[in-house]
Order: sequence, then structure tokens, then C-alpha cells
Amino acid sequence: MVVGAFPIAKLLYLGVRQMSKPIANRIKAGARRSEFFKTYICGPPAQIYHWIEMRTKMRIMGFRGSVIKPLNEDTAAELGAELLGEAVIFLIGGGCMVLEYSRQAANSRRKEEEQNETITSLQTQLAELTLTTETLDAQLREINRQLLSFPVPTKK
Repeated sequence: MVVGAFPIAKLLYLGVRQMSKPIANRIKAGARRSEFFKTYICGPPAQIYHWIEMRTKMRIMGFRGSVIKPLNEDTAAELGAELLGEAVIFLIGGGCMVLEYSRQAANSRRKEEEQNETITSLQTQLAELTLTTETLDAQLREINRQLLSFPVPTKK
């Protein structure tokens, strides 16, 4: 019984994707503790996200000129950490998809090259066989010509 190759690359990709959630949780926990992350990394994206979300909700409900208050620092840090964690998971998943696509493309390219080599080899063999057939045909005609050139024996 023939067993196919174990898809080790797919298993590794799955492992990386499963590990991305705990990695994202650690990054989020670190972002919550660090003032630098709160102020410069998590805060601004959270405020922008909050502003876009509230602006969209207000427009859907029909309030056009409402002023949107910014989030307080703790809520912004929490939302920013969540956004950062989701971005990490998204980037890892996207990276896995890109790697899988490039692996599949390389496999497909390799198979196509093998097929092209096989076709070229078959065409070469066909040309050689055609030449051999023509040579044998010429030899057969020459033998027939020589046979016909001999005098026919007469019966006495």
C-alpha cells in the first residue's frame, strides 16, 4: 500500500495559526501594562476606530452634526490592545495563506516543467523514430530495386 507524503508544511502552518492566539494575548497583556504601548501604539488606533464606528452609527441613525467624545485612556488602551491582538492574528493568518499559496504555485510550476520536459522528450523520440522509419523505408526500396534488377530465371 502506497502512502502519500505527510503534509508537514500544512501541519506547521496549522500550528503557527494555533499559536497566534496565545501570542496575541501576551502582546495584549504587555500593551495593557506598558505606558508607551498605551499612549503611542494602542491609544491612537483605538480612538480612530471609536471615531469611525460612532460616526457611522450616528449617520445610520440620522444624527449628522453630533460631536463624538474621545474614549478615556483606560478604555482606549483596552480597545487598542484588542485591535492589536486581532491585527497580529490577522497578519499571522495572512502570512500563512501567502506561504501556502507560494508553496502551491511552486509545486504547480514544478509539475508543469516536468510535463514540458516529458513532452520535449517524447517529441525527440518521435523525431528519431520518424528518421529511423524513413531510413528503413529507403533501405527497403533499395533492396526492392536491386531485386527487380536481377534477371528473372527462365524455365527450361
